[in-house]
Amino acid sequence: MKTPFHLLKGFAVIGLLSLTAPNAFAQAFDAVRLTGGAAEKDRGSVGLAVIAGMAYQGADERRTLVLPGIDYQWRNGWFAGTRNGIGYNFGQTRELQYGLRVTADFGRDESRSDALRGMGDIDPKPELGAFLNYSLSKEITLTSSLRYGSGNDRTGMVIDLGAGYSTKLSPLWRLGFGASMTLANEDYMQSYFGVTAAQSASSGYAAYRPEFGLRDIRANAALSYQITPSVAILTTLSVSSLQGDAKDSPLTRQATSVTGVAAVSYEF
Repeated sequence: MKTPFHLLKGFAVIGLLSLTAPNAFAQAFDAVRLTGGAAEKDRGSVGLAVIAGMAYQGADERRTLVLPGIDYQWRNGWFAGTRNGIGYNFGQTRELQYGLRVTADFGRDESRSDALRGMGDIDPKPELGAFLNYSLSKEITLTSSLRYGSGNDRTGMVIDLGAGYSTKLSPLWRLGFGASMTLANEDYMQSYFGVTAAQSASSGYAAYRPEFGLRDIRANAALSYQITPSVAILTTLSVSSLQGDAKDSPLTRQATSVTGVAAVSYEF
């Protein structure tokens, strides 16, 4: 049996019509997006994306990245790449996908923004998780994902829930809409939105301890054009709004943000 191994680097942006397209710097790996259930054959894609988002979640400064992407899906159930992480899909139908995977929490550098000065870096860390997707129809899909291992103490956990709708406008054009939300435990919230006593002394922010709860809600629209049977371009626009303790964090300068993605992908 072949098993995949790829370095996890970059973000989930090159898949055609990722209906719950991630905010470029906070929702990487928010859902698993595979081609059907058990693939009829091994398949993959490579691409390049331009992402215009925020410096960090809650920032009022913008940041633009150009990132490559690569993903591969084996017919035996394994998958790997920058869109989904490394994992295994036990589902054997197009309607139901479920499995286990390893992803990455990319952390946050203090140097990313003046607003983070004195907060210290959050180092990248591997995450262990599980996923479950269910298609109500060819157009509507429900997604869910759990990931554990992020944050300063490697005990952060996030739960992503989403729904997406996609339809063909013509043989070459496809339009999609999505909505999603993320719940986070106290350890994750403390790492990304909290301020410890030591951080308060070095940054000037008041100490702040957020609790488990809803981190943010998101909505997006995506439009793709099939240039050739193998090459397509994709544009997405995503709006994210912090909620609860994340919104009230002293690090949050702007609760609502807009992220745009333009990508080209080649399937093989």
